[in-house]
Amino acid sequence: MSQWYENRIDSAINGTNPMVMAELEGGYAVFGDVQFLPGYSVLLPKRNVSSLNDLNINERTCFLRDMSILGDAVLYACKAKRINYDILGNTDGFLHAHVFPRYSTENPQRLKKPVWLYSPDYWTNPKYSYNPQKHDQIRKTITDYLI
Repeated sequence: MSQWYENRIDSAINGTNPMVMAELEGGYAVFGDVQFLPGYSVLLPKRNVSSLNDLNINERTCFLRDMSILGDAVLYACKAKRINYDILGNTDGFLHAHVFPRYSTENPQRLKKPVWLYSPDYWTNPKYSYNPQKHDQIRKTITDYLI
């Protein structure tokens, strides 16, 4: 039996992805597995496609609008300085939009650069993993904003 994280989109669609916060018109808002920037979230599409260009124009419009609404929710919940959005697809071959809160408490030089320039171990170090005790209040605030 496969694990939910082996196919994040299908598991969101079939209701087995525990990180889903809300189903929106254009996608599924999910809380990030890692939280080195608390509130980090992802928008997954309503169907499993490899890129934004695989969606029809109406699906794209909904997806991009909902990405920005997820950004509004993260900004509200985290009191962040700003939100960074990324749709890359270079590592994972499925469409997903990263929504990163950026904080004035970050090193000013780091704040000027993409999140991807943080050390790669930030993505794998257990101290940055999602922890319900540490992160569920932010997650709940984001979810409440979206529903």
